[in-house]
Amino acid sequence: MLVTVEHGRAVRVAGDPDHPVTRGFLCAKVNRYVERTYHRDRVLAPLRRDGPKGSGRFVPVSWDEALADIAARLGAIAASGDGPQAILPYSYAGTMGLVQGSSMDRRFFHRLGASKLDRTICSMAGTMGMRMTVGANVGADAEGLPDSDFVLLWGTNTLTSNPHLWPLVLEARARGARVVAIDPIRTRTAAQCDEWLGLRPGTDAALALGMLHVVFARGLEDRDYLARHTLGEAELRQRAAEYPPERAAAITGLDAGTVAALGEAYGRARAAFIRVNYGLQRHAGGGMAVRTIACLPAVTGHWRRPGGGVQLSTSANFQFDRQALERPDLSPHVRTINMIRLGEALTSPDAGVGGPPVRALVVYNSNPAAVAPDRNAVLRGLARPDLFTVVLEHFRTDTADWADYVLPATTQLEHWDVHLAYGHHYVTLNRPSIAPLGDSRPNTEIFRLLARRLGFADACFADDDPTLIRQALGAQSGKLRGVTFDALLERGWMRLDVPTPYLPFADGGFPTPSGKCEFYSARMREMGLDPLPSYTPPYEGPERAPELAARYPLVLISSPAHQFLNSTFVNVDALRRGAREPECLLHPRDAERRGIAAGMRVAVHNDRGAFTAVARVEDAIREGVVWAPSIWWGKLAPDGANANQTTSQRETDMGHGPVFYDNRVEVALAD
Repeated sequence: MLVTVEHGRAVRVAGDPDHPVTRGFLCAKVNRYVERTYHRDRVLAPLRRDGPKGSGRFVPVSWDEALADIAARLGAIAASGDGPQAILPYSYAGTMGLVQGSSMDRRFFHRLGASKLDRTICSMAGTMGMRMTVGANVGADAEGLPDSDFVLLWGTNTLTSNPHLWPLVLEARARGARVVAIDPIRTRTAAQCDEWLGLRPGTDAALALGMLHVVFARGLEDRDYLARHTLGEAELRQRAAEYPPERAAAITGLDAGTVAALGEAYGRARAAFIRVNYGLQRHAGGGMAVRTIACLPAVTGHWRRPGGGVQLSTSANFQFDRQALERPDLSPHVRTINMIRLGEALTSPDAGVGGPPVRALVVYNSNPAAVAPDRNAVLRGLARPDLFTVVLEHFRTDTADWADYVLPATTQLEHWDVHLAYGHHYVTLNRPSIAPLGDSRPNTEIFRLLARRLGFADACFADDDPTLIRQALGAQSGKLRGVTFDALLERGWMRLDVPTPYLPFADGGFPTPSGKCEFYSARMREMGLDPLPSYTPPYEGPERAPELAARYPLVLISSPAHQFLNSTFVNVDALRRGAREPECLLHPRDAERRGIAAGMRVAVHNDRGAFTAVARVEDAIREGVVWAPSIWWGKLAPDGANANQTTSQRETDMGHGPVFYDNRVEVALAD
């Protein structure tokens, strides 16, 4: 990203035209980053609560006063009978970089002895699925995509969530590739593809098994690749034989002929590119779904060629020195609390995982009062009068309204950082373009100051941000070879030390215990899971919960609106106008059964809670599914609620991830 600065003020952001991926353009959200940075509601001084919790009433205070009180309160809790484990950090990816997201903060909480946070809310189910199959969350290189002859966009609204991939998809199509979208919703991406397959939510693994059945039955597998580079071929053949197109169709809601045609097209392709995204792993069998899809290119040998393979992420290629950056050695043995169970952690006496109650919560890079599942439980916890809450933020978010202190953090334009990538192979240096606005400070500086107040004398708390970047880049070995701080200063971004395009498994070399793509996983057997790819029905589907599914016949998907990045950017006026208001999309037959017409206000509800939205009625969604683009701040929604009023704190089959889209609801006219 290039930032134009005039007289000390940022006036424009743009994609770097020289970058092989951003190619001179940014997504609709980040295009508004200047507006966000200079927003009239930006928090520019420390704030102390001056009213009831949740009222959002604050008074400005000095940094000295805020830091002194926060340090005293945290120190007192740490010294109490409950000990420092009664303190919980809560963060995720509001700041995407390693320095402002997982460096000085981790050192601080490790040295303090606070509880650890299992950061699972986005991707861990799918990440575990990839690890159990190919060994790491390493995927096909997007820069090889133009050489693909068949593209599957599976559970990804690429034009919204990954727009820089789309030009590469178009290049492949121009060379003759067919592009297919697999998604319960005909998203703006699906509408641009050659075919849309609107399967039932949570049934992706069954579709992949149906495809594998066809590939094996018609002799379309790559027998040489299977023999050399895979483990468990015979067992996988037997499992795939259990899923003929008719069975896969019955589970997915697709036509058996469609399943058969998809499997044959995939098997006959020379280099098929599968882009999966995190939406399809947010249900009971999310990890297994990704694992099953990840078997496909090894069966067909598509890993051999540019444009072939599967990509969930490329993140595991970025082998930063996280031990040096985060210093886990500073921490005693402490409990770990899963972030998606925050509601339980704040409302159960033993935090739901044993140990002392959570008495202090320090939130940064996240807005759990909007984004965490089972929002009603989260809000009950945040309302506890005995909970001391500190929030590092740019704005008075839903979470900030419940804080005892809000500390002003810098934006990406105002601090140093270094970034990995999820969909390409370039390390990016984030240089501060402007001075911090008002009295805002980088996260790193805030935790340095708190460490000093608590008397932490360890030398690591004196490291400045450029030093942290150098530490993250490590010993210049492996794929980071040659990616130095000085080289990044000169150019801004550098490709990892891998070829272009990168073919990670063309000759096998999978980072699994066997060194092969593991169709049969002994590790999964030891975890008590099916060692073979399988279909795991949704928790709230008719297979496992028929009574619940009868009472709540619709599946709610609440993926981000085109204008929002989860709850980020919701308060940017132009983007919120583009999103209009909280809406839900219904199939015409579902709407007709309920007496709902487009434009009516409806209530979306289940036993956990409810929110209201304006109905849109189109055939751009599978019957039995409702889509509520998210994630609205409650305070900016007419009813103060959002889709997470209805989501649960249950965990996926592996990785302890969330099941946001394994969520049964009913929709009725609002009162």
